[in-house]
Amino acid sequence: MKKYFSLVLFAHSVFALPFALIGFFLGITTTNTPFHWLLFVLVLLCMVFARNSAMAFNRYLDRNIDAKNPRTKMRDIPSGKVSANEALIFVIINCILFMITTAFINKLCFYLSPVALFVVLFYSYTKRITALCHMVLGLGLSLAPIGAYIAVTGHFSLVPVLYSFAVLFWVSGFDIIYALQDEDFDKEEKLHSIPAALGIRRALNLSVVLHVFSALCVILPVIFVPFSWVYYVGVTFFCFMLIYQHLLVKPNDISKVNKAFATTNGFASVIFALCFLVDTFIRTHF
Repeated sequence: MKKYFSLVLFAHSVFALPFALIGFFLGITTTNTPFHWLLFVLVLLCMVFARNSAMAFNRYLDRNIDAKNPRTKMRDIPSGKVSANEALIFVIINCILFMITTAFINKLCFYLSPVALFVVLFYSYTKRITALCHMVLGLGLSLAPIGAYIAVTGHFSLVPVLYSFAVLFWVSGFDIIYALQDEDFDKEEKLHSIPAALGIRRALNLSVVLHVFSALCVILPVIFVPFSWVYYVGVTFFCFMLIYQHLLVKPNDISKVNKAFATTNGFASVIFALCFLVDTFIRTHF
């Protein structure tokens, strides 16, 4: 179990999982749907199975590329900790479990489950064909809030879509920052990325634009939902974290990329979600 947790970088669940919780409780509070523990557990399982599938498939597909890259050659498959066949079997099992779990939620979730799997798995191919691979990754993670909302309500709505766009722009922006480390390697291997296509400076500028859009998407829901002051604290913190990571990484110094990528964004999503949940509790109980 430990080696598979390492394979899928389970700690990185802090990026999408908090937004799935936002979508779930948004669905409950805006439609007056009763909270059910079984549904909550099913949504969490869907998140785990989908993410396991996506991460393990990425490691499986990129195993030869990772073996050439000094930064990634010690990942689980190139280093021999997990075999390629074991990783592929792990992907298949998680895909099946994901679809089975959605069937227990509602029909719309089940019907959309192949689409969700296609998006999160297809990302692994995109670096071979387009520099927009970062946007595809963002799209995959952006399914978390709208997917959780649909699990509760069985239909789409504007506010969870806004949170999905927030995730799309946020993840795309910080994935560009993360990809700065491999600019030279991507060019040598003819792989596609924004840093390889635009250079470090222009890639960082694009990342800033994407994060501005992400900030707007977490602010716009205040037009539709009567949030308390706690939500505004969460928005302020989230926006500050977006700014802070761009202060850490500069065109002439990318030594703090990992801090900007993992630590900063992990805190951003968790604290923002906590503020949303506290705000939800205050508005529904007082």
